[in-house]
Amino acid sequence: MPKNFNRLKQWLSRLSFRTGIIAVILCALCYTISFAQMLLPISSTAKGILWAVFFGIAKTLQYGALLILGTTGISRLKSIFKREQ
Repeated sequence: MPKNFNRLKQWLSRLSFRTGIIAVILCALCYTISFAQMLLPISSTAKGILWAVFFGIAKTLQYGALLILGTTGISRLKSIFKREQ
C-alpha cells in the first residue's frame, strides 16, 4: 500500500499549478453542493447519500490539490492573495 501511495503522490506532484487550482475550485464547488442540497425537497435518505458523495469527493479533491500544489504552490497562492489586497 505505501508503494502505491508514493507513486500516486509523485504523479500528482508532477501536475501543473493550474491543475492544482482547478482541483481547489472543484473542491469548493463540491463542498457547496454537499451542503446546499439540504435545501432540496427530497427524502432524508437521499439527502444523506448526496451529502456523503459530494463531501467525499470534496475531501478527495482537497487532498489531491494539496499534493499537486505542494509547499511551493501554497506559497504562490498566498503571494497572489497578498498582492490583490
